Amino acid sequence: TSSGNTAVGAQALSSNSSGYSNVSIGVRSLYRNNDRSNLVAVGDSALYSNGVGANQAFQSIQNTALGSKALFSNTIGYQNTGLGFKTLHNNSEGFFNTAVGNNALLSNTNGNSNTAVGNEALVTNTIGHQNTAVGISALKANIEGKQNTSIGSSSLQDNTTGTSNTALGTTSLRFNTTGSSNVGIGMGALYNNTNRSN
Repeated sequence: TSSGNTAVGAQALSSNSSGYSNVSIGVRSLYRNNDRSNLVAVGDSALYSNGVGANQAFQSIQNTALGSKALFSNTIGYQNTGLGFKTLHNNSEGFFNTAVGNNALLSNTNGNSNTAVGNEALVTNTIGHQNTAVGISALKANIEGKQNTSIGSSSLQDNTTGTSNTALGTTSLRFNTTGSSNVGIGMGALYNNTNRSN
């Protein structure tokens, strides 16, 4: 049986049967959640699809979504945190992700262990994992690149599939797309590098 739940807003937690210790504030927040627990959803349709298809105890639990439509599509993903409008909006199965800022990690579906701080940081990332992006539009175009570190606005902005790059400074490695294992430190460092590696 369910216990310790808080629901405020039309149809908030409306499908809940046995989930417990959930906080749902906002119209249709945690709308489809049935038996998953320890969730926080604040905002219109936040964590709307959480729990759909979950059949393992670790799935769809301990997610936190603060912002309209944050983690909207999450089904079996777990231990994700989204703070801001549409953060982690398309995430379905990804886990251990943290997104702070409007549209941060918006397109992520299965990527895991990513950290995005800043508006549209890692916005197009879908399956890339273990990336860290701090700053507006940092790693903005990344799709499946992994293990990149991007600190500074527009750093590694055009990176799509490049891996293991480190960009420290505004616009560092700005136009890198597929190059890997590069290190750019300082404003505009390796600015025009596109596909060269090491």
